[in-house]
Amino acid sequence: MDCYTANWNPLGDSAFYRKYELYSMDWDLKEELRDCLVAAAPYGGPIALLRNPWRKEKAASVRPVLDIYSASGMPLASLLWKSGPVVSLGWSAEEELLCVQEDGAVLVYGLHGDFRRHFSMGNEVLQNRVLDARIFHTEFGSGVAILTGAHRFTLSANVGDLKLRRMPEVPGLQSAPSCWTALCQDRVAHILLAVGPDLYLLDHAACSAVTPPGLAPGVSSFLQMAVSFTYRHLALFTDTGYIWMGTASLKEKLCEFNCNIRAPPKWCVYAAHSKERAVVVAWERRLMVVGDAPESIQFVLDEDSYLVPELDGVRIFSRSTHEFLHEVPAASEEIFKIASMAPGALLLEAQKEYEKESQKADEYLREIQELGQLTQAVQQCIEAAGHEHQPDMQKSLLRAASFGKCFLDRFPPDSFVHMCQDLRVLNAVRDYHIGIPLTYSQYKQLTIQVLLDRLVLRRLYPLAIQICEYLRLPEVQGVSRILAHWACYKVQQKDVSDEDVARAINQKLGDTPGVSYSDIAARAYGCGRTELAIKLLEYEPRSGEQVPLLLKMKRSKLALSKAIESGDTDLVFTVLLHLKNELNRGDFFMTLRNQPMALSLYRQFCKHQELETLKDLYNQDDNHQELGSFHIRASYAAEERIEGRVAALQTAADAFYKAKNEFAAKATEDQMRLLRLQRRLEDELGGQFLDLSLHDTVTTLILGGHNKRAEQLARDFRIPDKRLWWLKLTALADLEDWEELEKFSKSKKSPIGYLPFVEICMKQHNKYEAKKYASRVGPEQKVKALLLVGDVAQAADVAIEHRNEAELSLVLSHCTGATDGATADKIQRARAQAQKK
Repeated sequence: MDCYTANWNPLGDSAFYRKYELYSMDWDLKEELRDCLVAAAPYGGPIALLRNPWRKEKAASVRPVLDIYSASGMPLASLLWKSGPVVSLGWSAEEELLCVQEDGAVLVYGLHGDFRRHFSMGNEVLQNRVLDARIFHTEFGSGVAILTGAHRFTLSANVGDLKLRRMPEVPGLQSAPSCWTALCQDRVAHILLAVGPDLYLLDHAACSAVTPPGLAPGVSSFLQMAVSFTYRHLALFTDTGYIWMGTASLKEKLCEFNCNIRAPPKWCVYAAHSKERAVVVAWERRLMVVGDAPESIQFVLDEDSYLVPELDGVRIFSRSTHEFLHEVPAASEEIFKIASMAPGALLLEAQKEYEKESQKADEYLREIQELGQLTQAVQQCIEAAGHEHQPDMQKSLLRAASFGKCFLDRFPPDSFVHMCQDLRVLNAVRDYHIGIPLTYSQYKQLTIQVLLDRLVLRRLYPLAIQICEYLRLPEVQGVSRILAHWACYKVQQKDVSDEDVARAINQKLGDTPGVSYSDIAARAYGCGRTELAIKLLEYEPRSGEQVPLLLKMKRSKLALSKAIESGDTDLVFTVLLHLKNELNRGDFFMTLRNQPMALSLYRQFCKHQELETLKDLYNQDDNHQELGSFHIRASYAAEERIEGRVAALQTAADAFYKAKNEFAAKATEDQMRLLRLQRRLEDELGGQFLDLSLHDTVTTLILGGHNKRAEQLARDFRIPDKRLWWLKLTALADLEDWEELEKFSKSKKSPIGYLPFVEICMKQHNKYEAKKYASRVGPEQKVKALLLVGDVAQAADVAIEHRNEAELSLVLSHCTGATDGATADKIQRARAQAQKK
């Protein structure tokens, strides 16, 4: 343990700091870091170097080179810079490289040097040029703050949703501020700047002078300022060598330290501390950690170095090494500090003695158990293992935790299992070839989903899939999502044929749930590989996803075929309307002729929306039958004048003749004759005749007393006698003209018989008239007629005379117990006699 704490450095009595090597950098830099623009992303992110050719001593003809490396120095991308002079580099939260140019344009590149997009910081910035820039992170995303040549500030709090804000002017500012930074307070981005001994805080509305409380006297300038990773605390380095630390709101002072160095530091960054009261200050060859203790921790820097503030420490890299400086976590300090009697320390010693087969293991274990601290000891070892970088020490602590668990009855295993899983993941991504040196605290803050996204961004698909399978993540969140990203990357490989790429993607993905082939096809189309996109869409089972992309690719006819195959009429209508707007009228109709289902659906659409188009369709297809039907509907829907209606009907009749449908043609001509006759009747007799059917017209004439006209109409249109008698019978009964009805019944023998007369009279509740006709009813309907007029006894006599069982049963069903008892007995006797015979 004594050896293990050799690199621990105390900062006062409350904390220790240690610095250990993450990687030995092998990136073969030809220039010093000071000669480059450098940007390193937090959370173990990549490093970007732009070798700066815009220095005065450099030849103007030398093109700058933008290099991107992993945190271990592995090259990820290299490209010649062909745009304008760059003032600042920075990484967004999505690990996109933001390059702020002198003209205010911000170019965005991917991790592998692929250009993503660009945006401008406004015309004012373009006119006044950029003096300095900061890329900062907020809860909304990544922001950019610009200091222009006019000494004005412009910022956007989220480059993903660009909204430029021009900050208020600082009164009397004639030169660049000595130092400045971006703050994020109360969900609003601010600018804090120093002008001589004064500090100003800019928000969207005003410029406010602020004074740090408790600042040592004699300050004439602020040389550096640093804001903590969480934006809650601030450090100010003054020209007197004092470092003031307090809250970012500048309302509370935490501590102050005199480093006795007045030279402006190259770096001043906040080091995460349990109380956030430690700052790392660096000069060319010296690095100092200061806090609220009277002494500081000092390190010698052998090379020009770059500092990257992290959630729980500071990364320091140079041309040869990459190190991490952080506060020793409380669990590790309790276990490893010299002469520690913490439960975790005793458990670790007990496990080591157990491996030596020494009885001291039992003594240590008993001591922990007597104090009732075995559970705490196990938790300490598990927690400390998470904060260790070396796998050997992780294993040692986890073995101790596992050893202690054996002597506990009900220790929940979740924390131990999850720590083992987390450490396996962390050790895998910390590997030199991966180069993501996350700490346990950073990993928990970042979450596994974001880590997987970053592995996918680095195209480390196999490792990402292995992690998903190891952690047993749901397929939609894990393997499926990664395979979809892999497929989207695969379609960008233009040196492989479309057929091979489509086959490889299908073999790898198959029917994996959560993978959308249409999304992959859309990426292929975006890369200019239309044929590959079509091949990939063949594997997409959902037509609703296939069709929109095919329409976007202007493969409308193929989209129509897919929509028809799906059976989704809404989808077919969508394609049809798209085709209608895309093609000329003739080509559109020819396309429909080859797709009967689509043609049928389009006709249905036209019937409700575009009648003229429907007529054109019928004309093009020489469909005279449907064309005739169309003109008939049009004659009633569109024409109000009788002449127009008759003309439309004549057109319909001609169409039916061309369709060789003589029945429809004759019926149409009869309708035309009827319309003309109805107009003449209206003119001569008055009343409403138009649009009545032939039967209704006859009935109306009878009701109006125009019997001769009704009979003439029946002859003209060859209405059968039976139908005419029914019409006249019904009309006279409705008029209750019983005398005329009786004359009509005697005019000649009724072709419909006389039972209808009985039924109609009874319907009008006139039994007297009904009885007149009951006697004239034929023998086969006599019983029914008598029953209708209520003469049950006579009906029984007729039924007995006919010896018809069905008629006897019918009469018997109409007999009531009180009034027709004798009739019922009579029927029963007749039945009995019939059975004896």
